[in-house]
Amino acid sequence: MPSSDYPHREYFAERLLAWYRRGKRDLPWRRSRDPYHIWVSEVMLQQTRVETVIPYYHRFLERFPTIDALAAAPEEEVLKLWEGLGYYSRARNLQSAVREVKERYGGVVPDTKEDIATLKGVGPYTSGAILSIAYNKPEPAVDGNVMRVLARFFLIEEDIMKPGTRTVMEKLARSLIPDGEAGDFNQALMEFGALVCSPRSPQCLTCPVMERCAARHEGREDDLPVKKKAKPPRPERRLAAFIEGSGEHAGKVLIRQRPQEGLLARMWELPHILVEQGAGTTDDEAMRLLQGRLLQDETLDVLPQEPFMHAEHTFSHIHWDMQVYRCRLASADGKTGGALPELTPFHYRWMGHEEMEQYAFPNVFVRIFREAFKQG
Repeated sequence: MPSSDYPHREYFAERLLAWYRRGKRDLPWRRSRDPYHIWVSEVMLQQTRVETVIPYYHRFLERFPTIDALAAAPEEEVLKLWEGLGYYSRARNLQSAVREVKERYGGVVPDTKEDIATLKGVGPYTSGAILSIAYNKPEPAVDGNVMRVLARFFLIEEDIMKPGTRTVMEKLARSLIPDGEAGDFNQALMEFGALVCSPRSPQCLTCPVMERCAARHEGREDDLPVKKKAKPPRPERRLAAFIEGSGEHAGKVLIRQRPQEGLLARMWELPHILVEQGAGTTDDEAMRLLQGRLLQDETLDVLPQEPFMHAEHTFSHIHWDMQVYRCRLASADGKTGGALPELTPFHYRWMGHEEMEQYAFPNVFVRIFREAFKQG
């Protein structure tokens, strides 16, 4: 890549590195060069704010301080510690990849791009972050923050959602890394994008490289990067059954485990159904629909009692709009004898308030349970 293609590269790298070293944040993962610790932090930080990640990072490493500890842990325990971070496939892929490291590399995170890129869930960004920060290898770590910074400073006007643009960005980022400074430089880029060159209202007046920023000179800082808008999440309306036990199950609620594959695989939830928009417009109609579908699809015979609460949750591609109804099992005493379905992709259990810590739930159901148990 000829230097004339992107002028001021040495200036950019030197000024950014000096800025970082003057006032970098004291983050817990920066106190370690252990590649496993850095790996955990980078996976957690994907699509999640730093402030949110910090307590999860501490709890996770307290319970799983080594690769061996995480490799040996039951998946449900891993997911429970991940509960609230979302994107649970990240946790599953991390544990799967850690097991690969234990089996293939004797528990030592590989230090070459060729080896580390073969691990499950480890893409170009994560491999670059681990190799540069833990091993100081001159590998780029290009995420959304980094692409925004590079697009503005070097006036790159191509759509960053295109694979070809990412390739250009990775080559440029690699060319910027000062000799022997890969870890600090990549972290400087990430930090700068998060704190100064932000998506909206960038802090140009405090920017250490403002004088030679091409977007600033052209008045284009608010226009870059060019990014094709993603499709909005698909709306889904769902009806959920908060099924309260009686008799030997008094004070408990019926939960089910999701199937082995697909969205939120193997996590726990309330029984619920997907309905068309406009179906069951009144609570009475919705409760009859919930009752009929659960009986038809899962042979779960419930008696809806009353509306309980409304909850919403947005995944990357789906938005759940969920109405929850208090229900009882059709059997008068609420015992399991023949009342709970067996031939279904779901597994069912009764759960008391004190048992919540044993199960991993998507956030939307954690909120529902907290509201329910708060009300008593």
